[in-house]
Amino acid sequence: MDEERAIEEILDTIGDEHARRVLAALSREPRSAKELSEECDLSLPTVYRRIEMLNQYDLVTDQTLVADDGNHYKVYESNFESTVISLEDDEYKVRIYREENLPDRFSQLWDDLNPE
Repeated sequence: MDEERAIEEILDTIGDEHARRVLAALSREPRSAKELSEECDLSLPTVYRRIEMLNQYDLVTDQTLVADDGNHYKVYESNFESTVISLEDDEYKVRIYREENLPDRFSQLWDDLNPE
């Protein structure tokens, strides 16, 4: 997929009202699909479709938990802190800022500078 098409698809995803509501809820705290459905006043299938859309662009992550009764369920979480959309020279640019701790970022930079 070319970069321009990928940017269009990310903008379409972020532009979707239901996806924004899901993202807003997940930015406050991790939630299950059922909790998202109740909080966002969306059907469960709509929540799952939006999570799938957001997951395509690595905007959400999930973790499987085990309930007291032994059943497994997923909890979803926002995978970024902010995004900046800019228009430069008739081209859109999308920058997604992810939460990384400084030591990990420094280690990655060091590894990139010193390939073995």
